Amino acid sequence: MTNKTRSLSPWLYIPTLYFAEGIPYMIINAVSVIFYKKLGVDNTQIAFWTSLISFPWILKMFWSPFVDIYSTKRKWLLTTQIIMFFCLSFLALSLHLSNFFFISLVILTIAAFISATYDIATDGFYMLALHPEQQAFFVGIRSLFYRLAILFSTGFLVFLAGYLEESTQNIPFSWSIVIGIAAVIFALLFVFHLVILPTPESNYNNSESTTRTKINNIPFLRIIRSYVGQPKILIILAFILLYRFGEAMLVKIASLFLLDKPELGGLGLSTQEFGLVYGTFGVISLICGGILGGLLIAKFGLKKCLLPMALALNLPDIFYVYIAYAKPPIKFIYPLVSLEQFGYGVGFTAFTVYLMYISQGEYKTSHFAISTGLMALGLMIPGAISGAIQQSLGYPLFFVLVCLLTIPGMLTIFFIPLEPENKGVI
Repeated sequence: MTNKTRSLSPWLYIPTLYFAEGIPYMIINAVSVIFYKKLGVDNTQIAFWTSLISFPWILKMFWSPFVDIYSTKRKWLLTTQIIMFFCLSFLALSLHLSNFFFISLVILTIAAFISATYDIATDGFYMLALHPEQQAFFVGIRSLFYRLAILFSTGFLVFLAGYLEESTQNIPFSWSIVIGIAAVIFALLFVFHLVILPTPESNYNNSESTTRTKINNIPFLRIIRSYVGQPKILIILAFILLYRFGEAMLVKIASLFLLDKPELGGLGLSTQEFGLVYGTFGVISLICGGILGGLLIAKFGLKKCLLPMALALNLPDIFYVYIAYAKPPIKFIYPLVSLEQFGYGVGFTAFTVYLMYISQGEYKTSHFAISTGLMALGLMIPGAISGAIQQSLGYPLFFVLVCLLTIPGMLTIFFIPLEPENKGVI
């Protein structure tokens, strides 16, 4: 590493890099669901298209080698940040157009590719700029700031949009201001990182000749063969695709249910109330569940924890069945949604650890990328069809179906390969 890299503390840039990673992901995949609902788009269209635009996170493993080979991670980071500024700026402006839905979806799709590329560059830069001891120490820090970005996006920004909706009585203007704030944040982050980011020495080992050599030697087929050649690969694939099937449908529709008008079967929460119930208390509960899940696996091992954590993920879905039928006062909505999100955090931790567990050997990084791509596919497919199913069944029966669809994923746990002791695989 250069002297500049050695002299700069990672505390100066690791928190901001991972905070910047979380904001566009949440705007594209979660906040878009909310502003489309407030702008009058129907549930089927929202669920289908906001699920489909997550496709770049499924495919990113295929272009990650080119991010690794061409240019430097620092340049990739800065370039994607400034492009994201323009994407969010255009998104804010597009909400005032008559054909806003189509135009904003195109912008969000471009932003999704940029965001996925930023993810690749950030993780690569993290490994270049930090020595192994620092990498181990800052794992928790980067995770914390990514989660703070989730809280900022689904909590603060959504609450602010709700406040502006009530004060201005202009929904497109309110959401344009909020998305514009996110764009300004990216402009500021670009300037900050342009000045502060170190330049790891190994970034410069990218001559044209070495680039061609690396491209010609990328062992794509070898990696794929080694992944699909694992013992019990079919049941592993079934586990990855089905573990969150019911929850994936719930996540996509829960926001719409909480915001929808009572005469349409929803709870009719205001945007501000939603920002508090789901985007703030819900996200805090999600974070706490994830922390507890990690502690439990570290203490008892993955094999003992996986099934109980899968139950923690799926059993609270029944709360939405109760809410849809009983329509309780909002004071009961807060704890029920928080408990469901807490269970989600616990169960998702176990799932992530299992993906790490099966990503071993010479190509463990690539195997993990394949697994996370399949995980994204397992979210996209149920999310895409959830809107049409909900509008066909109505909210109460839809949530009953969600509970039933959690069963196949839990059954796969009894058949997947898993050694008795896996403590410390976190």
